[in-house]
Amino acid sequence: MRVVFMGTPQFAVPCLESVLTHPKAEIVGVYTQPDRVNRRGKKMSFSPVKECARTHGLSLYQPATLRDVDAQKKLQELAPELLIVVAYGQILPAEVLEIPRLGAINVHASLLPKYRGAAPMQYSLLNGDKTTGVTIMHLDEGMDTGDIILQRRIDIPIDWDFNQLSAHLSLLGAESLQEVLADADTAIGDATPQAHDRATYTGKIAKEQGRIHWNKNARTIHNLVRALHTNPGTYTFFREKRLKIHQTALTKAHAMLLPGELLVDGTDVFVGTGEGSLQLLQMQPESKRNMQAAEFINGYQIKSGETLGEQTD
Repeated sequence: MRVVFMGTPQFAVPCLESVLTHPKAEIVGVYTQPDRVNRRGKKMSFSPVKECARTHGLSLYQPATLRDVDAQKKLQELAPELLIVVAYGQILPAEVLEIPRLGAINVHASLLPKYRGAAPMQYSLLNGDKTTGVTIMHLDEGMDTGDIILQRRIDIPIDWDFNQLSAHLSLLGAESLQEVLADADTAIGDATPQAHDRATYTGKIAKEQGRIHWNKNARTIHNLVRALHTNPGTYTFFREKRLKIHQTALTKAHAMLLPGELLVDGTDVFVGTGEGSLQLLQMQPESKRNMQAAEFINGYQIKSGETLGEQTD
């Protein structure tokens, strides 16, 4: 079966490698987003999918948009029987979906119809979900509204962050693709409509969502850090400078701590919240590197009773 793979970030790489190894799939082209200029080094940055495709000698295409007629003609020339889309970064127009005999399938990082949209993994962590999974669906013109081909579920440990969840779900998506490709015609033909009345949606994460308000309860703040510390980053203020918080742990409550108040206990540091307290494990002072709690305590001579955030938090 002639397959065109479309994807961009690291999440999509295990899926691409899974399709590469499947005996019934022949990848005739890989589509990924155009190269970007790295902000810091001003160098051209390639997507993880592009790097993977180049490693395996696959034909690579990077159109700015698939709404362009010439880009659609090029795709037609590849004569795919199926498109496999994993975090590609573009919405596919109807003209593209109609090109392959079997249409397009998508690996989505939630159990649809829950968490349609751009940030399903972040919202699963933000909401403290205990389980999530992946859905392989048959793409239509809507936002994650296509019929469900297959779903697989996993548990979410309380200490997993976005990076860990993403890594596990990308592998689960890759395994699920193997199942679908074993008999794609039947799998797609047996797809079932979603329960659209139960759908929930996730929007893009705004930078401001990463600010920590210590008057919220400990579990809510812990979930915020798990979900957003990688991107856009979770932060507070300490001694009037921004302090990024990269890792926390739920701990027994220190009853006397006020929201944002620090308690230093040897090489450990705790902070009060609106309900309960958190242990701060990794943090990054402004213009400095990431550091463990002990280094932060010693390097900045942290004292119990100092506070994080502003009084309005």
